[in-house]
Amino acid sequence: MLNCTKFQLHQPRNGMILSSTFRFHCGSSPKGLKETLKSNLPKEEHVSRFLKRKWALRTPDTKINQIMISKDDLLQGGENLGNLSFLNNPQPSIGDYMTKNNRQEPSFYVVRDDLLHPLVNGNKARKLDALLPILEDSSVTDVVTCGGCQSAHAAAVAVSCAERGLKSHLLLRGEQPATLTGYNLISTLYGNVSYVPRSLYARREEMLLKHARLVARDSGFVFSLADLEASLSSHGCGEHSSHVDSLTKRSKKVAIINEGAGDAAALLGVLRLVEYLSQDHLFGKDQQLKIIIDAGTGTTAIGFGIGAVCLGLPWEVTAVMLADTIDGYQKKEETLISEFRRCFTLQRSEQTLTGSEPGLVHWVERRSPRKFGNILKGEVEICQKIAQETGILIDPVYTLAAWELASQLGQEECAKVVMLHTGGTLGMFGLAQRYKSYFEMLKDEYCS
Repeated sequence: MLNCTKFQLHQPRNGMILSSTFRFHCGSSPKGLKETLKSNLPKEEHVSRFLKRKWALRTPDTKINQIMISKDDLLQGGENLGNLSFLNNPQPSIGDYMTKNNRQEPSFYVVRDDLLHPLVNGNKARKLDALLPILEDSSVTDVVTCGGCQSAHAAAVAVSCAERGLKSHLLLRGEQPATLTGYNLISTLYGNVSYVPRSLYARREEMLLKHARLVARDSGFVFSLADLEASLSSHGCGEHSSHVDSLTKRSKKVAIINEGAGDAAALLGVLRLVEYLSQDHLFGKDQQLKIIIDAGTGTTAIGFGIGAVCLGLPWEVTAVMLADTIDGYQKKEETLISEFRRCFTLQRSEQTLTGSEPGLVHWVERRSPRKFGNILKGEVEICQKIAQETGILIDPVYTLAAWELASQLGQEECAKVVMLHTGGTLGMFGLAQRYKSYFEMLKDEYCS
């Protein structure tokens, strides 16, 4: 029976980040650890096999920009973004050029996943890339997921489900705002929103399962994504649908997507992106890269880490921790690796990750301490400065954290630095409600 009874993924907890600088956490020597993991993960040809599947995105293509950092301003103090100037090269020379030419000026690259879709973009689109076809092939009728009041993930699920004729049920943490805006407004327009007290939301797994059972009613069925993926793998797409239909007949079929799509199947869309970026005409397979990602649940960073090792890429994945502690992220890393191994390792005789080795991702603390979701004075102006100089919109909660680190490493490192733009910029509308005085300063500056 495919009924879901328990979910074991660990979700982020709000917490204070206590470091004022970027500090790296790693279980052991990265070089030695990578060699160990490389021998334990599926081979490159095996990865290509399980990436031959249905996808939500027609192609994995994405734009790549290069951000040049002003040399003159480096003399004024490079650690403060306000002392730097940025120039966007929207069509940089990459591929062979990157390998043959040493970098002349401080810079970093930005993978523009924020441009994938007007509402469903960034890592939200990548994580849903493999999930949505699983739902369709499984004849799912309803989807239950959760997130914060301004959750970009919840909005992405709502829009994507509506586009496919599915009903989405979104459990949002906290109270309904006086004015609906940003992702909260999108979620309300496209999905069925319920607001959940923080005390209940703290027990996410229990909350999701209980609500899914309410949606399914007495005659319906509740599935986890792991159940659906396992059934697809064992029966094939057409046979799988018939198999599920024979169990459920005309009843509701409710699937649960974890907060932030923190599911093993979500890793596949990220691996697809890694494979795309590793093509010879883009970043290639031999170029040393430092990949910078802002981490909410950490799923995207873990997917990049798995993809880099599976494909034998000399890429170092660094994630800026925003919503959890180092222990929480490392636990999430272990859990997702274990689930990935269980779902997508085809050969029993093939060695795979045990799920207990840390080190696929370098977890670092954000430069400035704050509780998750909060922003600091001056950060809205920094986002405005970057938007005006580059045409790239970032937000103070997520992508600014990655931009800060990419800017720092882009000045210091010999290896090429690549930031993944994870989207989520509609969250700025919600921040403008919460931090009116910070956004009033933008108006005052303009008027002056």
